[in-house]
Order: sequence, then structure tokens, then C-alpha cells
Amino acid sequence: MTIIRGATTIVQDNKTEISASVKELLDEVFAVNVLQKEEVKCFIFSLTTDIHSYHPAKAARESGYDFAPLFAAIEPEIDGGLKLCIRLMLLTELADNRAAKHIYQKGAKTLRKDISEKLNIALDGPAGSGKSTVAKVLAKDYNILYLDTGAMYRACGLKALRLGIDTKDGAAVAKMLPSLDVKVEYKDGKQHTLLDGEDVSSAIRENAVSMAASNVSAHPAVRIKMVEMQREIAGSMSCVLDGRDIGSTVLPNAKFKFFVTADSAVRAERRYKELQARGENVDFEKLHEEIKARDKQDSEREFSPLKCADDAIVVDTSAMDIDEVVATIKKHIQSKI
Repeated sequence: MTIIRGATTIVQDNKTEISASVKELLDEVFAVNVLQKEEVKCFIFSLTTDIHSYHPAKAARESGYDFAPLFAAIEPEIDGGLKLCIRLMLLTELADNRAAKHIYQKGAKTLRKDISEKLNIALDGPAGSGKSTVAKVLAKDYNILYLDTGAMYRACGLKALRLGIDTKDGAAVAKMLPSLDVKVEYKDGKQHTLLDGEDVSSAIRENAVSMAASNVSAHPAVRIKMVEMQREIAGSMSCVLDGRDIGSTVLPNAKFKFFVTADSAVRAERRYKELQARGENVDFEKLHEEIKARDKQDSEREFSPLKCADDAIVVDTSAMDIDEVVATIKKHIQSKI
């Protein structure tokens, strides 16, 4: 059973406003969640004590939502609570494992700013710090988009490698950019990276591509092209972005910024286990040196270096598991919402 929540407010306590607001709320809940009648098991309304003139369940029936049981209750009066508010809890059985999308309208938007307002979360940090894993969990928990910005740079690096271009040669890489076709698609809740029409989501994770991505990302022409794409996406929807310079360069005005880091040896160990699980034969010491070299390169490049934004919260994951990191970040987010 899945619960979909919603809420709205009215300006005056009268039948006309209650009927219109209930219909508007239910219409949006059904449209956004692509609900079918047979998926709905029960409507449960609650209303604040200052609403007397009409019953929201009657308003729902009159609007055509009469195909499942409807209940309503009066909320206890709370000092400082939202006035003239109608809340909804919809009990459903969603097909196709769809995620519930909660709807808050009018004055009720203040109850869930994480849903009703555009939410951009910026996660920066060095390779292997766990920021990508954390970003995916946050996106799922907040039911927003996860944009893997690193995958875009990796695709660019992969293109250069396939063409035999020296990824440290900025001029050569710049000449490649007009023919670079990188697209991001979202299927089954996952990001798929397409390079020239080919799904390279697995290929860009090979160890050889990691340094190539770091090399090409140091070139201003590449970063300008990618940042433009990333800002366009973040400006149109709520999302979590992770990378090296999200909070400092890509989204400097993001409300929520975190710098996720860890000791280099810990990060090398994590990467070592990840590559072994994929069947790749790697040397730990060599991998550790590569990570330190990448840290140095990312931090010292002239254009958009790896940097902790001045207003970012630093989260050291060296001695933390993913659940602890997510809980720490969500605590900071909730304190500002």
C-alpha cells in the first residue's frame, strides 16, 4: 500500500471555495501520479477547526471522486498552526512501482517546501568520497532528479580516447567539441548517458576513462559547454548534482551545498573493491597513487578547480557508512527548509 499526501488552503470558509479547492487538489494529485480509479483504495481528509461550512468528502464526491470510500476528520487545534487548511491522505496500490508524488497547493506549500519549492542540492568532493552514492539516495528519498555531472565529462573523455586525442591537449579537445553529442536520458529511474547515440553508461565507468575525464574537464571549453547544460537542467527542475565545482561554479546560488570528502587511502580502498567486483584486475598501490594524482590535478587546475564553496557544509565520510552520511546531510537540509 502506498500513501500519497496533499494539502491545500482556502481564503474563506464557504462551500464554493471548499469545493473548488478540493477538486483542484484531487485533479493535480491524479494527474501528476497518473492514477487510475482502480488503484485508489481510500480517501482520507482532515481539516482545521476553522472550517465548518462544507464537508470535503462531499466536495470530492460532487467532483466525481466517488469510486472509493471517503473519510474526514477534524484536526486538533494547534497554536501557530496553518489556518483554513484541508489535508489529504490517499491510500493506493500503484502499479509499475511508481513513486508517490505528494502535492501541496496555495498556503499549504509552506508545509513541505522540499516538495513545493524547487530543490537543488549540490554535492562536491574528490573521487571515491561517496558523493555519487549519497546523491542517488537523496534523489530517491526526496523524489527528485539525480544528475550525474561526472558522467557527462566521462563521456567527453571517452570520445577523445576513441579518437586517439591526447586528453591533455586543450586545443585538440576543443576541436572535437562541435561533433560531441552527449545526451542524458532517464529510464526506469536511472540516468543513461548517450555518446553519439550509443549508451555508454557502463563504458564510461572503466578505470582508463577516469583520468581521461579529469584531463578533459580541466579545459575551459569543455567545462563551459557542460556547465551550460547542467544549469539548464537544474533551472527547470528539482535535482541533486554531484561533481567537483557544483557549489562553487555551476550552481553558486544553490541553497544546499555539501563538500563530501574522505582520506585518500579510504577512497582508494572503496574504488579498489568496486573495480574488483566488476572483474577488473587492479593494483591497490597504483590505484592509490592515481587517486592522489587526480586530487592534485583537480585541485590545482586553473579553470573551475575542485573546491569547497565558502558556504558549503563539509562532511568527512572516512569513518561513516552511507546511511550515516545521508542522515547527516538530510538533517542539515531539514533545518533550512
